[in-house]
Amino acid sequence: MNTLVTVLYIVAFGMFIYGLMGLTGPKTAVRGNQIAAVGMGIALVATLLVPGMSNWVLIVIGIVIGTLLGVPSARQVKMTAMPQMVALFNGVGGGAVALIAWVEFRNDPGYSTHPGYFIVASLFSVIVGSVSFWGSLVAFGKLQEIIPGKPIGLGRAQVVLNGLLLIVAIVLAVVVGMGGTSELLIVGILVIAAILGLTVVLPIGGADMPVVISLLNAFTGLSAAAAGLALGNTAMIVAGMIVGASGSILTDQMAKAMNRSIPSIIAGGFGGSGTAVGGGDDGDRTVKSTSAADAAIQMAYADLVVVVPGYGMAVAQAQHAVKEMAKLLEAKGVEVRYAIHPVAGRMPGHMNVLLAEADVPYDQLKEMDDINGDFVRTDVALVIGANDVTNPAARNDPSSPIHGMPILNVDEAKHVIVLKRSMNSGFAGIDNPLFYDDKTSMLFGDAKKSVSEVTEELKVL
Repeated sequence: MNTLVTVLYIVAFGMFIYGLMGLTGPKTAVRGNQIAAVGMGIALVATLLVPGMSNWVLIVIGIVIGTLLGVPSARQVKMTAMPQMVALFNGVGGGAVALIAWVEFRNDPGYSTHPGYFIVASLFSVIVGSVSFWGSLVAFGKLQEIIPGKPIGLGRAQVVLNGLLLIVAIVLAVVVGMGGTSELLIVGILVIAAILGLTVVLPIGGADMPVVISLLNAFTGLSAAAAGLALGNTAMIVAGMIVGASGSILTDQMAKAMNRSIPSIIAGGFGGSGTAVGGGDDGDRTVKSTSAADAAIQMAYADLVVVVPGYGMAVAQAQHAVKEMAKLLEAKGVEVRYAIHPVAGRMPGHMNVLLAEADVPYDQLKEMDDINGDFVRTDVALVIGANDVTNPAARNDPSSPIHGMPILNVDEAKHVIVLKRSMNSGFAGIDNPLFYDDKTSMLFGDAKKSVSEVTEELKVL
């Protein structure tokens, strides 16, 4: 039986890796997900075949509850809420790992009969898993707007508080490692780590939340790998390390896309919900409004139109309307491209997934580095609910909180049309000078409705 379990684990690991490779392109992403899911199913079966497995009633109950909660949630969630679901599911994984370590402590108070590596790995799982669980709940709350997106903390004193909490958690862990058997010790570690998870994420602004989710995802993977090391479960070790490594790489790439360091984000990020006054700081700036008819005329007689999608497109579920509009423009001989910023939306690839759902040809989706050079010859840039990723202050204003963040050079286009519900600021909570540029026209309203109106106007031109 042990040999069979080992073979099944090897098959599962191969499917994990092969499935992950499939996620590198839209044509193979669905198949890659399916392969990895089958691999996880095989790993689960292999774990249940481990000799000595018991408590089948509890195991079956757990599987049924997890299935009843997970499947409907995943099927019903809207794409706009996908980042929240990722944060929540990620947190549940970290919490599960922390509880496993607690159970092991209860079965063997103080881990007294276990070797040193078991103790270290278990205590690491308790701290990191608990931080990931509670931090992910805060991230979920901010993305769901249950908690204000703005930073909530103690300013500079927050770093000191977080450091003290971490030191206390480590001290308690050392006491356990040296033979402490009181259950209050392990509970104390869980509570301190929970508070640390809250105090680390609450001061981080909404604009940095995608990076935080990715980082917490890496934490969950590493804590799962540590738990697997303690339990001697190969599946948890390999799967945890894959998640930890990929999450770490993704976190680093996203931080670079925002021109920010991970320590600066953890120390307290910028941004949150806020309203940008139409006049800006000096009170005398105005914006130009346009109509669907005028926008249609501008685009119909253009040579190149670049669509810049943002979270506003996701909220309005406007991707299918955008695709229909683009087809009409292409029928009139207009070249249409889509400019995708790495952190547009609230998770990596958010815009790519939405547009792929509408069957937009993938070769029309251009990453920031590939499209920025084309804006100088772009006749019309159509910005749909994108704010911070098009803000020229990141390039021109050293005093701006997002200064240095790579942006889409929309302001270099000959004409800019911005679709927004209102003059509310973006997730970073700062004003966007692009909206007041002489070449910019604002088309206010729901993005899906506005695009549909433009489409109707194109049909009669």
